[in-house]
Amino acid sequence: MELFTADGGQFLLRFIHFMAGVVWIGMLYYFNFAQIPYFAETKTTPGTGEFRKLIARVLWWFRWGAMFTFLSGLGMILVKIGQGGGAVMSSSWGVAISVGALLGTLMFANVWLVIWPKQKIVLANLEGVAGGAQPDPNAAPAGARAFVASRTNALFSIPMLFFMGAASHLPLFGENASPGMPLGIVTAIILAIEANALFGQKAKGPSALLEKHVAVIHVGLALALVFYLLIATLA
Repeated sequence: MELFTADGGQFLLRFIHFMAGVVWIGMLYYFNFAQIPYFAETKTTPGTGEFRKLIARVLWWFRWGAMFTFLSGLGMILVKIGQGGGAVMSSSWGVAISVGALLGTLMFANVWLVIWPKQKIVLANLEGVAGGAQPDPNAAPAGARAFVASRTNALFSIPMLFFMGAASHLPLFGENASPGMPLGIVTAIILAIEANALFGQKAKGPSALLEKHVAVIHVGLALALVFYLLIATLA
């Protein structure tokens, strides 16, 4: 039974990665492409008991989907390095997976270190207000930071999925290429966007591009294309 061999173990890692990734990114897209626009267009507040319970449940699946996606993806990369040595990361597969993994790792960190901690403040405030307490003045800034980080994750998800797929299905360059410089440029762009997720102000500066979910999709697609062209032409 192949499932109980080493190859079967690798398949199970991939299966967990796919399934957890669908849960994670599905919840991310629900928040950014459905719930937030709905609240904005209808002027609905998330303070009702039904919405509070819904948001708490979605956040549970969201953060644990991120955890299992990250851990299974890390396991897959380590297995690949164990089989082919460190040099495999300089191949077209390695460069593509490095870009995708960097984006995925930052997204994972945003979930657990930014979005979830800030959303806990927001949820606690909603529960407190519903019980008659005074609003927490920290809730609005926390919500704004979670919004920018969540929008950044939605933005990152598009080039992440592009390069995860490209690793096995779209060669980025041929033999004797030198991908170090373009990979460094791509990394610098990604880290600059992440810096805005951590320190940028909602609806101001670069974060203004993240206000509309349609713009996030367009910019994400443009980033995927720019990253691809940088690596394919400069490597």
